[in-house]
Amino acid sequence: QVQLVESGGGLAQAGGSLRLSCEVSGTISRLDGIGWYRQVPRRSRELVARFSILGDPICVDDVRGRFAIFKDNTKNSVDLQMDNLKPEDTAVYFCNRDTGRLYPWGRGTQVTVSS
Repeated sequence: QVQLVESGGGLAQAGGSLRLSCEVSGTISRLDGIGWYRQVPRRSRELVARFSILGDPICVDDVRGRFAIFKDNTKNSVDLQMDNLKPEDTAVYFCNRDTGRLYPWGRGTQVTVSS
């Protein structure tokens, strides 16, 4: 069974950076089928970064130019580099498939950005 473990969150100041990591254990068909989501209280989980079918990184408008998604086949992980953080980036961040049947959700990693 596939397990997803997110790490790297924490407290950052506005303008700062964090790098999140999603460690994937188990067999999956495509590491670049994993994307990063975030969730704030009382709102649905939002997919913020993923890879295109050609493997190109894609980010939603709110984070484009500030976030970047990477995959590391040697570590079987998908990272999210977050730069120029804003208070509105505060959320719990999760990784999972970006389409189709989802894997069991991990616990996520909390990112808190202070102004």
